[in-house]
This record gives sequence, C-alpha cells and structure tokens, in this order.
Amino acid sequence: MATAIPDEDSLAGLEERIRRIVEMVNSMRSERDAAFGERDAARQAAGTALSELQRLREENEEFRNERKHVRTRVEKLLGQMDLLAGS
Repeated sequence: MATAIPDEDSLAGLEERIRRIVEMVNSMRSERDAAFGERDAARQAAGTALSELQRLREENEEFRNERKHVRTRVEKLLGQMDLLAGS
C-alpha cells in the first residue's frame, strides 16, 4: 500500500489544481461581464454625448442665423438714420 499514498497525493494535487482553475474561470467570467457592462455604459454615454453635440451644433447655427438677421436689420436702421441726418 505504499504506492497508494503517492497516487492519492497526485489525485489531491490534481483536485486542487482543478479547483483553482474553476475559481480562476469564474473570476475571469465576472471580470468579462463587468467589462461588458462598462463598455455598454460607455457606448450609451457616447451616444448621449453625440446627441447633445448635434443639438448644440444646431442651436449654434440658429444663433448665427439670428445674429445675421439682427445685423442686417440694424444696418438697415442705421442706413435710414443716416438718410434722416443727411436731410
């Protein structure tokens, strides 16, 4: 029976290695799931940021158009005032 002890030690060592591998696989799965969650959150944040950027670009363009319109009206009024001052 002296040979049975090394076999039992080998089996115990193999069981320990398998247990550690299972723990490692479970840990890696948890890390993967967390990484996927972070990726999805980042994608959502990026989508929200792009939507906000587009909204701000449109708003900026509206302000530029409004400014041009106001400038034209002011220049027209100044021209009329110059005509009045010249009379």
